[in-house]
Amino acid sequence: MMPTLVLASASPRRRQLLEMLHLPILVMPADVQEIPLPREAPAAYSRRLARDKAGAVPGQLILGADTIVVLDGEILEKPADVEHAVAMLLRLQGRSHTVITSICLIANGLALEAADETTVTFRPATEEYLRAYVATGEPMDKAGSYGIQGWGAALVERIEGDFFSVMGLPVRLVLELLEEAGYGYRFES
Repeated sequence: MMPTLVLASASPRRRQLLEMLHLPILVMPADVQEIPLPREAPAAYSRRLARDKAGAVPGQLILGADTIVVLDGEILEKPADVEHAVAMLLRLQGRSHTVITSICLIANGLALEAADETTVTFRPATEEYLRAYVATGEPMDKAGSYGIQGWGAALVERIEGDFFSVMGLPVRLVLELLEEAGYGYRFES
């Protein structure tokens, strides 16, 4: 039997995805400083944060995750304020960017890691349109200033890769790591 999975994240989207699978979870957000190291590549930064988050909370089975948006090699974090959100969205509109989500599962002291990269292309949009989206408040706690699972879907032209990864948790990779740790997923109600 699988022990309770400790989710080292405050993300309601990650919680929702795990609950959707009926996994026994306990939410225990990790307090980890999210600042890239000098010359740290975006993918390495995301992997490090997932690992740090998983290692920052106690438990037998712990899941840490980190999602970043990368445009032209630059990490677009969560916006600092409304103007920052609008500026990020203006940069993204009409272009493709990469969403990297890394996960780390600590199972009985052993750290297992995986990462996913998905390409998202935004539709062209006016500043007025983007400001109206920002006014909803939805983008203010999201990397890259958008949530693909909400109103932000209206900004997207196409996605190449894993939708759940863009939401913040690549479900297939979580299930693969659980399987590797000896906790294969079972359909149980």
